[in-house]
Amino acid sequence: MTARRHALLLLFLCMNLLFAGCATDRNSKLQRLSRYSPEVLYEEARRALTAHDYQAAVDRLEALSARYNFTPEGRQARLDVIFAYYKLDEKESARDAADTFIKENPRHPSIDYAYYVRGLVDFERTPYKIELWLGGDPEARPPQTARDAIKSFRTVVEEYPTSIYAPDAYQRMIYMRNRLADYELRVANYYMERGAWVAAAQRARQTIEQYDGAPAVEDALRIMIRCYRKLDYTDLADNTLRVFNENFPGDSSEYKLKKRAGVFARFFNRKSSQ
Repeated sequence: MTARRHALLLLFLCMNLLFAGCATDRNSKLQRLSRYSPEVLYEEARRALTAHDYQAAVDRLEALSARYNFTPEGRQARLDVIFAYYKLDEKESARDAADTFIKENPRHPSIDYAYYVRGLVDFERTPYKIELWLGGDPEARPPQTARDAIKSFRTVVEEYPTSIYAPDAYQRMIYMRNRLADYELRVANYYMERGAWVAAAQRARQTIEQYDGAPAVEDALRIMIRCYRKLDYTDLADNTLRVFNENFPGDSSEYKLKKRAGVFARFFNRKSSQ
């Protein structure tokens, strides 16, 4: 066995021992905490949350929900632990806790919060800081969990419109929609730069159909017009140009020509009157 394989095996064994030790310590902590009454556990958890000691709060809330799941404190612990995990930056645990709460409490008055935090987790999963540090362009690829975030935020906005989280959820939903549309537009441009006119037109049309209202729609229409002209699809090009002119009259070629002609006319009229 090579030295490298020896080192890898040793590292693997050490990691197993470390995880086993952490699991044992956590189980013993949960057993110790579960000896307290639900009222005492919940009071300690609330104090920990107020003091921003989120790990202590998680320990007590987890023990509370495990030992006293059907008590009022146990049900509230299922909700509070979502927040505690989120503040600890344990996003996967926060999302799992939100999913569990949604499944077990579909009619809970605070279920909008669970959907909102689940959306936040997916919204924040894109590693912007790492990408920028590596010199990458985060807009050059789609947010991996953007659709999941939009789905959660849409649930808050549409099913709980009076929720205090609905306005922020709506803004984040629009932002993610625009990011996805921008990515689709990049792909369409990629195809167009390589002369793949059919693929570019299809991607641009997909952008319009799926992300109506996004700023990228204007450029998607431009791409479709250019692609259809390159393919000699005259009727499609003319129809798309008509749609473009109706929706973006200030950016159409005809509008710009008329505007320019009006400027020239005013200029010459002014000169002639002098």
